[in-house]
Amino acid sequence: MAIFKNLSEQFSSSFKKISGKSNLTEKNIREILREVRIALLEADVALPVVKIFIEEIKQKALGADVSRNLNPSQQFLKIVQAELEILMGESNEELNLSAQAPAVILVAGLQGAGKTTSLAKLAFFLSKKKKKKVMVVSADIYRPAAIKQLEILANQVNVAFHPSLSSQKPVDIVAEALHSAKIKFMDILLVDTAGRLHVDEDLMDEISLIHATVKPIETLFVADAMIGQDAVLSAKAFNENLPLTGIILTKIDGDTRGGAALSIRQVTGKPIKFLGVGEKIDALEPFHPERIASRILGMGDMMSLIEEVEEKVDRKKADSLAKKVSQGKKFDLNDLKDQLQQMKSMGGLAGMMEKLPGIGGMPPIPAKPDVADNFSRMEYIIDSMTPLERSKPEILNGSRKKRITKGSGSTLQDLNRLLKQHKQMGMMMKKMKGKGMKRMMKKMSGSSSLNGGGVLPGGNNKFPF
Repeated sequence: MAIFKNLSEQFSSSFKKISGKSNLTEKNIREILREVRIALLEADVALPVVKIFIEEIKQKALGADVSRNLNPSQQFLKIVQAELEILMGESNEELNLSAQAPAVILVAGLQGAGKTTSLAKLAFFLSKKKKKKVMVVSADIYRPAAIKQLEILANQVNVAFHPSLSSQKPVDIVAEALHSAKIKFMDILLVDTAGRLHVDEDLMDEISLIHATVKPIETLFVADAMIGQDAVLSAKAFNENLPLTGIILTKIDGDTRGGAALSIRQVTGKPIKFLGVGEKIDALEPFHPERIASRILGMGDMMSLIEEVEEKVDRKKADSLAKKVSQGKKFDLNDLKDQLQQMKSMGGLAGMMEKLPGIGGMPPIPAKPDVADNFSRMEYIIDSMTPLERSKPEILNGSRKKRITKGSGSTLQDLNRLLKQHKQMGMMMKKMKGKGMKRMMKKMSGSSSLNGGGVLPGGNNKFPF
């Protein structure tokens, strides 16, 4: 996660300095806390938050009430992880949808924070993952094309859209939308409000009137992580005028420093409920403080990886491949293409590696074009083959290879590299046929603990690679 990359690297560097120490002392605690303080301030964490955070760590580290089985570095890491979780809220706080249908969710924020897009992502999340009937409405009569933008997004995520006009009053728009949601038996009504370049009295009066009209069960503030402490201050100003229930932090996939994510809970007293992790309509994740703390400290995020695999892996294709390999059948280029597509759906190799324990402390993989675009290039090459060539790559001769490289815009070197990788994977699959494949699947399905060496809990989960 790009937002915490620099902070994670600085923490890792600091912790290494006490890895060889025999115990935690006031001197080495003071030295490492100085570096932790600098790292947090450079990450744009609010100064009052840094002071509280550092003092809590200091008191608990000096108390040294930790396991004798841990070395000083591990002891300190455990304390910092616990405090990071407390700082960000300790656990995920889900949306409260216990109100009589339709439950109203009001979304507020400054212009440019990604408010309308976040509302559409939330609509997708609620309809697809929570299986709710969702309606959206825009009360933004000021920004050109704001209403049309939400209509397009609503169609894209396949949820109901209540039409509105810029000539209407916002309070009339939301009142009509609420009535429509009731007679159409909607579970949830999402209300998009107008944004401004800054918090002003007119904006707060309008949102307060809308809030009083629809009485939302949730009032979410969309904050832009790219603007650091300004996002925190904006959230605080809104919270003083509007009873916020949570935060959606957007643009955390950008090159930001992470201060907003670490400060906003302490400053506003409101939990971060979702993170916007990309531009795609499904790029909205529930916020889990314990997982973020683990990733900041270079310990990975296996639970998120497991959930991503369970959600995005095509289980039928995974089962089909497992059965095919266990029967000793050939692993062909069609199978390879399926695996490439599944890897891409989970953010590619880089997106998966950052969730694996221990990767955070390793030097980053150079972003070479031939590595970054490898999956797509391999797909283009396979798509340029005939069905016969995909199932029997051994028939590829010089003229066939020339046609394939020309059709895919690749080189002979690219094609030969693909064929070599496919051959290596095929040999690996061949070794796992029969009982070998069954033993591997049994081992994977038998470990329900992340510490037990298994990958996924449950009997039917399989990695597609």
